[in-house]
Amino acid sequence: MKVPIKVFLVEDSPVALTILQRILASSPEIEIVGTASDGISALKHIPRLKPDVVCTDLLMGKMDGLELTKKLMAEFPKPILVISDVVTANDTQKIGQLLDAGIVDVFPKPTTGFIQDYEQQKNDLIYKIKIISGVKVFTKRNYERNHINNNRKTDTSQRLLRRTTTEPALTVGQNTNYKPLINQKITNYQIVAIGVSTGGPKAMQQIVSKLPANFPLPIVCTQHISTGFLKSLISWLSLETKLKIKIAELGEKPLPGIVYYAPEQYHLEIDNKGRFAYSQAPPIDSHCPSVNIMMQSLAQFYGKSTIGILLTGMGKDGVTGMQDIYHSGGLTIAQDEASSIIFGMPQEAIKSGIVQQVLPLKDIAPFLIRQVGY
Repeated sequence: MKVPIKVFLVEDSPVALTILQRILASSPEIEIVGTASDGISALKHIPRLKPDVVCTDLLMGKMDGLELTKKLMAEFPKPILVISDVVTANDTQKIGQLLDAGIVDVFPKPTTGFIQDYEQQKNDLIYKIKIISGVKVFTKRNYERNHINNNRKTDTSQRLLRRTTTEPALTVGQNTNYKPLINQKITNYQIVAIGVSTGGPKAMQQIVSKLPANFPLPIVCTQHISTGFLKSLISWLSLETKLKIKIAELGEKPLPGIVYYAPEQYHLEIDNKGRFAYSQAPPIDSHCPSVNIMMQSLAQFYGKSTIGILLTGMGKDGVTGMQDIYHSGGLTIAQDEASSIIFGMPQEAIKSGIVQQVLPLKDIAPFLIRQVGY
């Protein structure tokens, strides 16, 4: 019998805590090992109970979710899922700080507090916890970390998370279906397509923070993230880069030096005039927006002028899109196992034989800069 995932809940609302306990107790794969109403109490119990995942509210009395995250990452690192109904500008700022402090993901708490609204999200929450339990923390982060500026250098020794399995990564040299890079003119590239899921905020931070303000291509990203948190992510990333970051607008044409994110609850495409279009098609493999739909659309319009990048994440979303980019003559890149929080999406693309470059996260931005002629 599979060992259940041990979860510790931190929630200051007795009603919300009771509902969360009920939801998680419905899964035989999850065991709630403890609860607390604030961060101070949580810190007293977590070292002893050794949970696999910590789920915490954001706004609490004695110690909030941000302070708890910092303390845990410094003293007892664990994968952390923030469950919050973030709605105000101040909370948006805190979500960015949480991402920087080392949380794995965020999950929306129903704003009504009604049991039925929680029940509707039950399967999504349980699935999210299962994914996060497959991530481990392997180094400590300095609790008294200095403020970060746009010119900072990434310290790989501070990278907190990587997947738990020890299955070796495929490399380009091991991939018998590998097709070497053809001699394309670097000026041929017109757009970069990026697909990412779990671990995406930190991965994107490492990439965009290293790109110059005059990067000559538009970047289009589809990120799997809980509904309601995309604007918080963009606000945080905007402080980490000289590039402009925004949600792609309907009818807008992608411009160089701008990072466009697919909107929540819509698939992002490019129409036959090169403008962004939204699709209300059903979710693809439970994902909306879908990396595959975005990449396939860009490959169809831009052809060999497309650079496709698949980053950390669970599942196979993006593999079909990367195949289309590859067969159109574009450039395909996957993040390597060692730097991936979850080596699912990149690994599946590599296995399919269409990835031309497998790179550590820290090398992706420098590689892009070289490819576009800098």
